[in-house]
Amino acid sequence: MSTAPIEFLKGHGTENDFVIIPDHDGRLELSPAAVARLCDRRAGLGADGVLRVVRSAAHPEARAMAGEAEWFMDYRNSDGSVAEMCGNGVRVFARYLQHAGLVGEGDLAVATRAGIRRAHIAKPGPDGQPGDVTVSMGRAALPEGEVTVTVDGRSWPARNVNMGNPHAVAFVDDLAHAGKLFDAPAVTPASAYPEGVNVEFVVDRGPRHVALRVHERGSGETRSCGTGACAVMVAAARRDGADPAVLGHPVTYTVDVLGGRLVISELPDGTVEMTGPAVIVAEGVLDASWAARVLA
Repeated sequence: MSTAPIEFLKGHGTENDFVIIPDHDGRLELSPAAVARLCDRRAGLGADGVLRVVRSAAHPEARAMAGEAEWFMDYRNSDGSVAEMCGNGVRVFARYLQHAGLVGEGDLAVATRAGIRRAHIAKPGPDGQPGDVTVSMGRAALPEGEVTVTVDGRSWPARNVNMGNPHAVAFVDDLAHAGKLFDAPAVTPASAYPEGVNVEFVVDRGPRHVALRVHERGSGETRSCGTGACAVMVAAARRDGADPAVLGHPVTYTVDVLGGRLVISELPDGTVEMTGPAVIVAEGVLDASWAARVLA
């Protein structure tokens, strides 16, 4: 590990929180154990995941995207596992780039393991607070086949939705039915999700307005999940007969998460857009002796 000071920031998107590690030239190796220690809420900085900020040209998984996106979001879950995408993470990643003076308001492209995601940073609001960030999340895939989610002996049918990462969306009468979500809900058949799955429990709040709780694979229950909110919106629209490809116009849902509110739209071409806040709350430098022990 490099002996140079390791800078970090903390940020969140609707209280889905992240440790941000600027590593522009791709010199830092983060093992799964190191990520888990950084995310530990008692022995580390505490977070749902780590966002390592690397120039696409400096990362082997992103070099092919460097011509379209200068920056690669190397996202890891809090247990250290690698994830394809994180919707809230993209918004916070974009906010970091703005905070660091690397981009301004307007459009930018971010490389992820699920492909390039395009974001738009809005102008500050009348109160002077940073504007929301909108992310084009790509198109949802709706794999065929029945899926069932089970918690505490109670089961529900679930919609299989893939937003670059896998989701099982179950509509329930009460969010309390999700239980404590310390452990992953049982999802069958297991063959539907060979690499694990994020599970969303959803209730209706009003016309085109839903609320959710989510168990993220590799992290447990989180305050928010951007790809999960998008998966929920797509599943709810199909349930409600509001397929934008059929209607010929965008369909928008308000999606409440434990940490706030997101606005999700699906366009007639299938592209899903997510709009919500992104906040940088702190920045600093890791203690050198702690980093040497933990990140070595």
